[in-house]
Amino acid sequence: MIAALEEISLNALPALQTVLYDGWVLRFSNGYTRRANSVQPLYLPKKPLADKIAYCETLYRRQNMPTVFKMTPGSQPSELDQELDKRGYAYEADTRVQTCALDTLQIAPNPQIEIFDCWNEEWFGEFARLNKFTSRSSATPKQMLGLIVPQTAFALLRDKDGIRACGLGVLQETHVGLFDIIVDPQTRRRGYGKQIVMQLMAWGKERGAHTAYLQVAAQNEPARNLYAGLGFVDQYPYWYRVRF
Repeated sequence: MIAALEEISLNALPALQTVLYDGWVLRFSNGYTRRANSVQPLYLPKKPLADKIAYCETLYRRQNMPTVFKMTPGSQPSELDQELDKRGYAYEADTRVQTCALDTLQIAPNPQIEIFDCWNEEWFGEFARLNKFTSRSSATPKQMLGLIVPQTAFALLRDKDGIRACGLGVLQETHVGLFDIIVDPQTRRRGYGKQIVMQLMAWGKERGAHTAYLQVAAQNEPARNLYAGLGFVDQYPYWYRVRF
């Protein structure tokens, strides 16, 4: 299950460049997000572990980037996390992957929410505004989001004063992933984030998904409480090992 969900989530946020190396996936995206600029040790390698780590460090050093490993309980080989710890890699960003079954989901359309089935400039403009991106810092995420191959849902929530929240759904076969849920700080605690999540879940179910999944920081209690109220449960943790 871990490998399957990790594969789906990799497809949901394509990196600008990817190197496949003996069972590991190395991703490079100008430093935008750790998961798009890290080693994903998904499958059991054949080469010696020390050689593999050294090779990864060399590639990231050439890009003037820290070497980052995205770790899960299923990372291969099983001794990798312990080895990285011995080498001084810091433990960062404890996160939970959560899922929710959609079989009993029944949600009416929300007239405040508009969903675009393909790339939308208005959506990205609001996403960039809510994230306080500059024109320079928005270039990489814009390029990455435009590269998504599976079916997408770009959702905007609009009240009488304008756009107040946005979110992204990515559908791959029977799973819909929920990403980039963000609410205008001036209108938080009005349920806008919950409404975006619910509508993206309904969008996925209408197109054949039986499970929704998302990633939430372990220490983000407000978000965890919101998702728990919708039926999401922890499936496994992931974290990063980082060395500069």
